Amino acid sequence: IVVLAPLTALLEILCAFWPAARRRLVWLVLVFAAVTTVLTPLTTTAGEWLLEEGGPPRPILLEHAERGEWMIYFSVAMLIVALALAALHWAESRSDKPRKAATIVLAVVALVVGVSSVVAVVRIGHSGAETVWGDRG
Repeated sequence: IVVLAPLTALLEILCAFWPAARRRLVWLVLVFAAVTTVLTPLTTTAGEWLLEEGGPPRPILLEHAERGEWMIYFSVAMLIVALALAALHWAESRSDKPRKAATIVLAVVALVVGVSSVVAVVRIGHSGAETVWGDRG
């Protein structure tokens, strides 16, 4: 998740803003988004198991677990964006008619979802690193 979610987010943004990338990468992005959505609950479950097995949890570990639970929302949002990108690609390949409004709206949504997903992964990872390398301040 630490690598796949940000990679998926960046590829979605690239596909949303660059039609040539969308034509070449849209199906790969859809697969990445689906795999991310499947792996997120598995990762969260593994983290919850570690939390239960590790004795009394420190506050930073609880914060890491709480942030991790929110990742499923970002993963599902990236899957929705990937599905929309695939639908746009399909519509564009079936017609010569440009889909400017849909492309602009999807680009903005992909940017918002992508950036927020990367920020979420960084925040989750940072709190996880703090659990390993020491408490805050």
